[in-house]
Amino acid sequence: MKVVILAGGYGTRISEESHLKPKPMIEIGEKPILWHIMKGYSYHGYHEFIICLGYKSYSIKEYFANYYLYGSDVTFNFNNQNETIIHNDTAEPWKVTLVETGKDTMTGGRIKFIQKYVGQEPFMLTYGDGVSNIDIEKLVAFHQSHGKLATVTATQPHGRFGALQLAEDDRVDGFQEKPKGDGGWINAGFFVLQPEVFDYIEGKHTSFEKEPLASLVNDQQLVAYKHHGFWHPMDTMRDKNILENLWNTGQAAWKKW
Repeated sequence: MKVVILAGGYGTRISEESHLKPKPMIEIGEKPILWHIMKGYSYHGYHEFIICLGYKSYSIKEYFANYYLYGSDVTFNFNNQNETIIHNDTAEPWKVTLVETGKDTMTGGRIKFIQKYVGQEPFMLTYGDGVSNIDIEKLVAFHQSHGKLATVTATQPHGRFGALQLAEDDRVDGFQEKPKGDGGWINAGFFVLQPEVFDYIEGKHTSFEKEPLASLVNDQQLVAYKHHGFWHPMDTMRDKNILENLWNTGQAAWKKW
């Protein structure tokens, strides 16, 4: 099953870094968050990726064009017609297709663009800016069990502020740092989709999160897979710093490899 990753947005809420590179290329532990996402899928045996490019697409292309060299020792012999010698051959077992889906294309339009690379097979879809310890194999099994066209992973994000536990006399009984939110579930990405979902997308200016998902809901074809584990987006510099700290302190729950 192929994995489609949306990596073409502007990342305006993290403009401190996204003015130089697309958000999926912002680094956590000296590796792009895109790499972290791909490593998560690859851990579960999914190695074929289709990446939807847009804003500063050349940055992602250059990264994968030189990926083999990044993890290897290299000798450049300028005395022998600029010979390049790679001394070790460690590389990911990945097949990566990079697709120019347009700088201003909406998420649904980007998905429509890559239909020819997916074909008539079910596929997975996620955003290029969030990490999770979701069990991809269980997600796929869940999707296959219900027989509907689409599965979306749902999660309950942590609150932004700590919560006080108050007694009846207003005495503080306890303090819970960053508890779960108000009990609501949100779209965490990590979709599994049947190819019929392409029929729900009109074109370039379609936002996948609006009309297509609403139509799938109306047709009773969208089912939620509840994820109770770790999930965290990287929308802002605050998010990046949280993820960076988790990585540097050995607490990166999404790191299974």
